[in-house]
Amino acid sequence: MRLSRTFLPILKETPKEAEIVSHRLMLRAGLIRQEAAGIYAWLPFGLRVLRKIEQIVREEQNRAGAQELLMPTIQPADLWRESGRYDAYGKEMLRIADRHEREMLYGPTNEEMITDIFRASVRSYKDLPMNLYHIQWKFRDEVRPRFGIMRGREFLMKDAYSFDLDKEGARHAYNRMFVAYLRTFARMGLQAIPMRADTGPIGGDMSHEFIILASTGESEVFCDKAILDLPIPGEDTDFDSDLTPVIDAWTTPYAATDEMHDASAYEAVAEDARMSARGIEVGHIFYFGTKYSEPMGAKVAGPDGVEVPVHMGSYGVGVSRLLGAIIEAHHDEAGIKWPASVAPFHVGLINLKPGDAESDAACADLERQLTAAGIEVLVDDVDTRAGAKFATMDLIGLPWQLIVGPRGLKEGVVEIKNRASGERSTVSPQEAVTRLVGELAS
Repeated sequence: MRLSRTFLPILKETPKEAEIVSHRLMLRAGLIRQEAAGIYAWLPFGLRVLRKIEQIVREEQNRAGAQELLMPTIQPADLWRESGRYDAYGKEMLRIADRHEREMLYGPTNEEMITDIFRASVRSYKDLPMNLYHIQWKFRDEVRPRFGIMRGREFLMKDAYSFDLDKEGARHAYNRMFVAYLRTFARMGLQAIPMRADTGPIGGDMSHEFIILASTGESEVFCDKAILDLPIPGEDTDFDSDLTPVIDAWTTPYAATDEMHDASAYEAVAEDARMSARGIEVGHIFYFGTKYSEPMGAKVAGPDGVEVPVHMGSYGVGVSRLLGAIIEAHHDEAGIKWPASVAPFHVGLINLKPGDAESDAACADLERQLTAAGIEVLVDDVDTRAGAKFATMDLIGLPWQLIVGPRGLKEGVVEIKNRASGERSTVSPQEAVTRLVGELAS
């Protein structure tokens, strides 16, 4: 793609309303635009990143055996009355009425609707276990939206819902999602720590939040540093096997949010291994048994023919929030430093002298070779000074910069810059292609 043909409204000045790094950089780098308090338009570069995050989430959900569907954003209020949550949820729920005065709501979550879908079609334990998920926009009318997409009112979320015959089966479903979440966040270049957490309005008696450490986090967290060195389950993980040893390894070291913090247990951790910090929640998993299935009549016939309410769990990932969390974890004073797995483009190909025949030809050839190798290339063909080009590329944070100019081409070389490390090297054009293909394929 050519930068000259790209809608990328970069801001030179930091907007006054942006309080944290991710919000500042998302606005400055032209990823989003605020349309109302806590509501944002996703511009082309931001949407590219959002879609890549979404795809990683989808791949790991599918790997763990979940099935994708898509539920509507608008839900009938009567479903929430069945569960008893309509009046209890609070002012965060956006309540509306259609032209026939039917009470509706803009979904903040989907436990009731998925339970309704399940109960309409599933009757036997033979159809279990089942896990259904979707990636859909949600709305929660936050009293004080702030920090950009980190605490907005409209947000994109992956929510999955498991259905099992009994608590033992539900625990295995919970473990599957636990492992899937570890893999999901690691693939985005994030170190997420699972922490015991309060179940809140979702309900239930077993819950973990997945927390990214960041100074702008909304809550204080406490953990044993040993958890930072645990290996992430591999791509070959057998999700049908007993995952308890993996879960035990990740839940044995102390780790809890401030709401669940046990000071005495924390003090039992070796003093040099204790870590307290602030964290950003990017995922939350719950087991809540029959909280929804019992009042809503979601039952299946067991092996003995007796109908019993199914045991359920729900599993959320803040897809749009993850974009902000990644920036909080990967940036410097110059701008964003995207991990390759979620970057809007892999390589920024900088033509230092657009209009120069040799430079244009070299850039066109490099773009062709890299694109053929499956690498996404943004060509800076804008006629502006070199300093401005470098500043733009550093701000938008593509993992690699490939710099081409007449002076280097006369000597048969181009320059490669790694955005994360800042390392630069001068190589031949063909060596540049070979290296980039090797780096981005690994």
